[in-house]
Amino acid sequence: MVSDVWGVIQTYLAAYGLKVIAAIIIFIVGRIVAGWLTTLVRKLMERASWDVTLSKFLGDVTYGILLVIVIILSLGALGVDTSTFVAILGAATLAIGFALKDQLSNFGAGFLLLLFRPFEVGHFIEAAGTSGVVEEIGMFTTKLRTGDNKLVYVANSNVIGGNIVNYSAKDTRRIDLTIGVSYEDDLQKVKEEIWNILNSDERILKDPAPTVAVAELADSSVNFVVRPWVKSGDYWPVYFDLLEKIKTRFDEVGISIPYPQMDVHLKKED
Repeated sequence: MVSDVWGVIQTYLAAYGLKVIAAIIIFIVGRIVAGWLTTLVRKLMERASWDVTLSKFLGDVTYGILLVIVIILSLGALGVDTSTFVAILGAATLAIGFALKDQLSNFGAGFLLLLFRPFEVGHFIEAAGTSGVVEEIGMFTTKLRTGDNKLVYVANSNVIGGNIVNYSAKDTRRIDLTIGVSYEDDLQKVKEEIWNILNSDERILKDPAPTVAVAELADSSVNFVVRPWVKSGDYWPVYFDLLEKIKTRFDEVGISIPYPQMDVHLKKED
């Protein structure tokens, strides 16, 4: 009885022993090579200054693909018909793709955002109808912190599918103000007072130079455009300060900011 069992074992070892050893060697060596190639890919992306999240993601994808190839080669060494396995794997991938098509769309959009980098973490942007500071660029969603400290998770497909306004991409920004004064006011005096206010604020840049000019003879006022340049981080503080300073100074020197008004003439008939 023992001899019969041993004979069966010897038969299987003779038939499959070398194949099993070959499959084990292929799997072990394949994993080592896959890990080495993955590390190489990550180092190359780090040297190219790619985004950390993108580098990690591409490294994981590279390792996963290489590991699948190693497993298929190992099964082939055992004598398994890998064509059937590949077909099943392809069908499963296709089914998963249809089931998760929306998430895959967000995934692909996230990949493009990390690759082309229209904005970075810490930038203030406007995208998909939402404005805020970028807290995180994920593979499926982008996290924005709004001005009132709310977190908004925007699907990446919505972000990349529309216009993206990056307010932090440049070091400087232009403030656009429209200031209306009365038709009775001295326009040269108005310009002089506005220039005095601009020149007294050190946050306003000299180059590019600000613009102060008459832009419109409106129904109830003469409208000036006031366009100073500031550093991006100073935009809102300077914006609010200028409005307050202009109103306060105009009150002091007697320059009026008129309300909308209409002259009505009554005609009396006998």
